[in-house]
Amino acid sequence: MKKFIISILVLSTTFIGCSDLDINRDPDTLDSNAAPLSAQLPAGITGVIGSEGASIAIIGGMWSQYWTQSNAANQYKDIDNYSIGTSDYNFAWNGMYDALGDIRNVKRRALADENWNYYLIATTLEVQASQVLTDLYGSIPYKEANNISILEPKFNTGEEVYTYMIEDLNDALSKSLASSKGQLPANDDLIYQGNMTNWTKFANTLKLKIFMRQTYSSRAAIANAGIAQMVTAGTQFLTVDAGMNQFTDAINQSNPLFEYNNRRLNVATNLRMSTTLASYFDINSDTRKAAYYLAGNALNQGDYNNPVGAGTIAIVKLSATTPALLMSKEESLFLQAEAMERANGGTGAKALYDAAVLANFTRHGLVGTTFVSGAYAYPVGTLEQKVEAIITQKWIASFPGNGFEAFFEKNRTNYPKTSAVAQSAGGYIAGQFAYSKTGTTAGLLPRRMTYPLSERNANTNVPALIPITTPVWWD
Repeated sequence: MKKFIISILVLSTTFIGCSDLDINRDPDTLDSNAAPLSAQLPAGITGVIGSEGASIAIIGGMWSQYWTQSNAANQYKDIDNYSIGTSDYNFAWNGMYDALGDIRNVKRRALADENWNYYLIATTLEVQASQVLTDLYGSIPYKEANNISILEPKFNTGEEVYTYMIEDLNDALSKSLASSKGQLPANDDLIYQGNMTNWTKFANTLKLKIFMRQTYSSRAAIANAGIAQMVTAGTQFLTVDAGMNQFTDAINQSNPLFEYNNRRLNVATNLRMSTTLASYFDINSDTRKAAYYLAGNALNQGDYNNPVGAGTIAIVKLSATTPALLMSKEESLFLQAEAMERANGGTGAKALYDAAVLANFTRHGLVGTTFVSGAYAYPVGTLEQKVEAIITQKWIASFPGNGFEAFFEKNRTNYPKTSAVAQSAGGYIAGQFAYSKTGTTAGLLPRRMTYPLSERNANTNVPALIPITTPVWWD
């Protein structure tokens, strides 16, 4: 994973120069106490982008049923049939914690120097990466993680991590950026180039997401109170993407999902159009289908043993220059729409929902005005009907690199709904999730990842193995 992270760091020389970051050596060899913050920050950013945007994106897209394993290859069968285990995709976990080491060191030094700009950036990145990890795995090391004096960090429960993330965001947001000391983030900030207004909005939106994810849990009252407080206070949320868009169509400089699937595996046809999303596009005549997939037929989820000619099954479109996003503009708008329904009597929710849907069509060079007034018109009905509309469109808009967020939201809300029959059956309803045809979990969809063998071998505090069909605490 470190080699992948170092490869993606090639991009950073365009923005910060070789004097700040030597891309030809492992970022972990930098002196954590002497290297400038501007050298360590891009290492942390690209580490998170590389981890989330590659292997986690593959898993998320498969379990969100954007794509299914090709019937002419076998690279991702273990994901598609839910047999992924402790020895698989260890680099997802390792890469994230490697990146968090850089991020938490920036945070530690920024706190000591009272550099509140870097402190807010590092805290936001720490929380964003930790949210993905805890939503994937449940209990994770948080309070003791990346502390070089603690070789076997304690695992905090998911509930504890959620509490700590809110506390950490509140702490960083409480600092006066106007009184920040030391250097200012600039081109070393590969996401916003030092625009602290956007970082503040990103932190606020993450906080909203963390509250929102708890709305169906035992802590729903806490979540709803937190959402209401933010809405009442007029909190400013993201209206732009949070991610990297500096990719080019060259080896080691492309979007991590494209780099991982199309270049490093050298099998660009591995991911094929799933019947789940394709059928939903078809019944709604959604023009985004041609933006997501090449021409061809859909393959039922997990039907990779189907002898039909692979050349007739549509390939997923991936681009070397697609931005890799920690949070999209659309995700933020959908979060805000749901917040308005839950805490503001629905006032403003429709406008935010419409803006999110339209933004996703625009992202793909398409016009969506007929859809927000037609097939995807915001419903007049119950809260759950509105939540279903919001989450369904968020599912579509998270393609291709943020399918893990759609997977989390499916687990939180149960939307899109799960089919009671196989996709090959006559009663299958277009757009509903389907159990993989080759599934190995007795009809149960996956709800989490299992702890990697690399961590189990290194840390005696790793919790007992939990089946991937067991929900995390908020699910």
